[in-house]
Amino acid sequence: MPASKQSASKEEAAGTRRRSGRLSSTQVKSSYFEGSSDETEEQQTLKVSRRKGGVKRARYADGESDQEKYKDESEKETAPIQPKKRTRGRPPKKAKAESDENDDQYNDAPDDDDKDDDDEDEDDDEDGPRKVEIIPLEKLRDTGGVSYEDHKLHKNTMLFLKDLKANNKRPWLKSHDGEYRRALKDWQSFVEATTQTLIEVDDTIPELPAKDVIFRIHRDIRFSKDPTPYKPHFSAAWSRTGRKGPYAVYYIHCEPKKSFIGGGLWHPEAAHLAKLRQSIDERPRRWRRAMADPLFRKTFFPALEKKGVEDVVKAFVGKNQENALKKKPMGYEVTHRDIALLKLRNFTVLTHLDDQVLCSDNAQAKLKDIFSGLSGFVTFLNSIVMPDPNLDDDESDDEDGQEGEEQHRSEEAEDDEDDE
Repeated sequence: MPASKQSASKEEAAGTRRRSGRLSSTQVKSSYFEGSSDETEEQQTLKVSRRKGGVKRARYADGESDQEKYKDESEKETAPIQPKKRTRGRPPKKAKAESDENDDQYNDAPDDDDKDDDDEDEDDDEDGPRKVEIIPLEKLRDTGGVSYEDHKLHKNTMLFLKDLKANNKRPWLKSHDGEYRRALKDWQSFVEATTQTLIEVDDTIPELPAKDVIFRIHRDIRFSKDPTPYKPHFSAAWSRTGRKGPYAVYYIHCEPKKSFIGGGLWHPEAAHLAKLRQSIDERPRRWRRAMADPLFRKTFFPALEKKGVEDVVKAFVGKNQENALKKKPMGYEVTHRDIALLKLRNFTVLTHLDDQVLCSDNAQAKLKDIFSGLSGFVTFLNSIVMPDPNLDDDESDDEDGQEGEEQHRSEEAEDDEDDE
């Protein structure tokens, strides 16, 4: 067969040959060659794949079906937009340059107003005056010709506490640091003088430095609803171990129009509270002897000097109702004679002072009289919670004496008549 016929037959065979469903790896011809190809543009880009399940699946030149393409587009539309992860520090220079180029595409020329504003801000930052907060210098109060003395408080100390209560904030106290330090020094010297006075009354009180008996004015506000950072008063407590410990204390509170002196046991621990209740149950007459002391009644219950001891007990219970139990304590009956005493969790007394007393020349003499009326009660409480092992307590409820026994019987008779 001639060569021309063989080539013609090959071309015819190639034209009638069945095309495979496999996509060609060659790129689609450019529109420049449209005249040289019998297939249209749509036929070039769209290929018919093999039949599968009797359904024709059209695929694009990139090998992606219509269904897959539409699925990818729908997923892109419904997919949540993930927030960009924030990075620390300045952005890289490359990213900043790209963002500047993108901004330039939409803002070819910046507004003149913005440019002027930026220039003005730069001028203000560079040439404008700096903002400086001026705090006026503190001027201490005039002493009024009265010098500071150790045995009494100065009137300026009371005025400082009054101002602190009205301006209970850290910036205010910082700006009045000189006044605070002068008032604190006055209080410390007064406490040291009071320690010597108290030792004359109760020789069990050691001569401790002022820092061991003085309370700080700073409040712990971590678990408090009151946000004020300072206590508007000065205070101190003396015991055999200073302001802290298991022993009963002598307490002094200095606050304008609210000053007082007191003592006793405030919130004793559970073991000591159990001892106190046991003493009330087993030896009730010892409690009544302690409260019937004439000097104790004159100092803390002056209106009951001529009343019976039971009236003093009731008044004592009434002054300690702040955190008393509402129900009977465990192990005791409701019908107990001293159930009111057994419910107590504080055992304290106090007497109020006028501000002029602490600032007067006879301040220490007045404090000595109050401490003398309190010392017997403090010693009595210490003998219960922390008894001295070197001393034998030979007192018993049967040793009240004839006078005490007759008084006790007369009070019981009066109670019976009132009940009838």
